[in-house]
Amino acid sequence: MDPFFLRSLFRKKSLDHIHGEAFNEEGPKLKRTLSALDLTALGIGAIIGTGIFAVIGTAAAGGSHHLGAGPAVSLSFIITAVACGFCALCYAEFAALVPVSGSAYTYSYATLGELVAWIIGWDLVLEYAVGNIAVSIGWAAYFRQLCSGMGFEIPAWLSVDYRSAYQAAMQVADKGGEIPANLKLAYEAWQLHPTVLGIPIIFNVVAAGIVLVITWLLVIGIKESARVNNILVGLKIIILLLFLAVGFFHIKPENWSPFMPNGLQGVWTGASLIFFAFIGFDAVSTAAEECRNPGRDLPIGIIGSLAICTLFYVAIAVVLTGMQPWHQLGVPDPLAAAFTNLGMSWAAGLISLGAVIAIAAVLLVLQMGQTRIFFCMSRDGLLPKGVARVHPKYQTPYITTILTGLAVALIAGISNISEIVELTNIGTLFAFVLVNAGVIILRVTDPDRPRMFRTPFVPVFPLLGIVMCLYLMLGLPAITWKRFIIWLGIGLVVYFTYSRYRSVLARHRRSH
Repeated sequence: MDPFFLRSLFRKKSLDHIHGEAFNEEGPKLKRTLSALDLTALGIGAIIGTGIFAVIGTAAAGGSHHLGAGPAVSLSFIITAVACGFCALCYAEFAALVPVSGSAYTYSYATLGELVAWIIGWDLVLEYAVGNIAVSIGWAAYFRQLCSGMGFEIPAWLSVDYRSAYQAAMQVADKGGEIPANLKLAYEAWQLHPTVLGIPIIFNVVAAGIVLVITWLLVIGIKESARVNNILVGLKIIILLLFLAVGFFHIKPENWSPFMPNGLQGVWTGASLIFFAFIGFDAVSTAAEECRNPGRDLPIGIIGSLAICTLFYVAIAVVLTGMQPWHQLGVPDPLAAAFTNLGMSWAAGLISLGAVIAIAAVLLVLQMGQTRIFFCMSRDGLLPKGVARVHPKYQTPYITTILTGLAVALIAGISNISEIVELTNIGTLFAFVLVNAGVIILRVTDPDRPRMFRTPFVPVFPLLGIVMCLYLMLGLPAITWKRFIIWLGIGLVVYFTYSRYRSVLARHRRSH
């Protein structure tokens, strides 16, 4: 094989070049306005959301392709938090060293070369965009529950993730249990949807609508978006504390037995699924180019948000599985459903309000991360350059924001939450593996470069992060691996037919 061809696949952007793009050279720039508090709130906003309000039920109860962790879902959270802790340290070092948009994509370009950077960028599309689809579906379920509690019924065929509700109802029935009222409603609504010319009209308008609202907010400005996020974060923390306080008095210890109904396999699979709940801390790094003091503030935002959210996750998992039998939690809105099944409609309404607030914040941060990845890939020429345009008034990457919003809204209207979560998780874990590897490589290839934050015990901590991420990836269903491989295959076709020839580095070398 042509040696030049092989070298071209692994050409790298120097760190000096990356810094120049962000600080010195002309070209599309983003406004630096975010503080350490803003970044920590962005992390909490992205982490505490669908993972705790929706996916926790899927991880505990299991689904058609996987075993549930049962009450031991709290252990699943701890395992995942440890793996994320190693990864967060590596993200913090990179974010302080390379304070530009792009997250793992940019880090890979500097350490592993263009082909790997393309793969991780394509993978991050899977992580953020597909993740946002799952988040919007969870938001729609809680919004419908909230409206129902206020006496306003939204037709289920406009707001319910039907297949998840159907699967959860069948699991309960197969075990001889009574199907909860909220599942009966969704299941019956499946049979009541209208048809036009024999075609069923089923579209989650609520999920699509919230995505479009978030898209508009992101277009008008990052600081405005951060202010909204800070308010949402404060409100959802208050409501989660109320959930813990009220739910504690309705715990039935017998619901914790058996603690691991599916053994270590269930805990392992549960950890793989709820990895989705932790991806917010890496979204903080995508805002690096909009941070006032990235060397100091980015590590604070990344590590601080992860630590705070882990405490909340474990506490809520313990209380929730004590309130409700674990096999009844496989619904899009498990926290609210737990109170509904106890006849506490006021508490269910309060939790639904908290979920609506919390998950809206997740949508905001994840969609922001997605648009910044697109922005960087476009600026590097791997995607059409015109996509990297910055709005002259709002100073935001408005084209990527609008394109992403429209795509996510469309797919959210017709998707299933559990399958989307699994696909998002494998993309996230793969990204984390490459970031951990990148820290080790850069310590060898550029050991003397000043680092405002250093991951301790390199290479031990990054290697532990890699091992744990690969371990969790192996816990995902085979169908998820097949979809992931197909997605990467499509990405490689795009790279070898377009991006490899149009990248900025390729054009630069041809001109010299």
